Amino acid sequence: MGKLTGKRVLITAGAQGIGAAISRHLLEAGCAVFIHYRSSAEAAEAIAREAAASGRRCETGGGDLTEPEECSKLVARAVSALGGLDILVNNAGSLVARRTLLEADDDFWGEVMSLNLGSMRRVTRSAAPHLAAAAKAGGGAGIINMSSLAGRKGGHSGSLVYSTAKGAVLTFTRSLASELGPQGIRVNAIAPGLVLGTSFHTTHTTPESARQTIASLPLGRAGNADDIARAVVFLAGEYDGFITGATLDINGGAYVC
Repeated sequence: MGKLTGKRVLITAGAQGIGAAISRHLLEAGCAVFIHYRSSAEAAEAIAREAAASGRRCETGGGDLTEPEECSKLVARAVSALGGLDILVNNAGSLVARRTLLEADDDFWGEVMSLNLGSMRRVTRSAAPHLAAAAKAGGGAGIINMSSLAGRKGGHSGSLVYSTAKGAVLTFTRSLASELGPQGIRVNAIAPGLVLGTSFHTTHTTPESARQTIASLPLGRAGNADDIARAVVFLAGEYDGFITGATLDINGGAYVC
């Protein structure tokens, strides 16, 4: 039995792209997983059926995490279904659209911030007491927040609002690690670079932009969803370790270019 066997995990936006890969990898690691989705009910149920066929436990539930009440309801459903919560993976987020400073009005700023940062704050706030209880009983608990290389470097043209939100996720992670550490909760972030094969880059990244990025990377390739999922499994397994307040950058060597 592995270290993560039986650990109870809530994954937001866990039915597609990177989120789906995270869900599958954590299930393979032995976790009991609750997959949140917004509009991908069929994809979530497909993963749940796969898990059941392999003797693994997977529950699903929908909700719009830009609505405050939906965040607390989601956590309550996950805790009820799993019998508690050991690990939270905050994966929900999107660029929404590319807009410059002059094009991004207050409503757009509010939408992007609510989706990428506000939803994370609300879900974490509801989950924290349950994570603390699990940490007390089981020696530790963990939160993994999904940021982005854009939050480190500012992103490409038109990603000002998204980059700002993802940069705030990194600060949120460090500050929360300090606040929740005494309760036995480790808080870390992951900052992916170019990850192809996801709806995010299919929608928002042109083939030419992707080619230029890949050509600049020492590894000479884009990332994939499994690259990110393996890193999440690693940090999830450190729920009782010495890593907290850290950001794991997965970008093919973007910083050495």
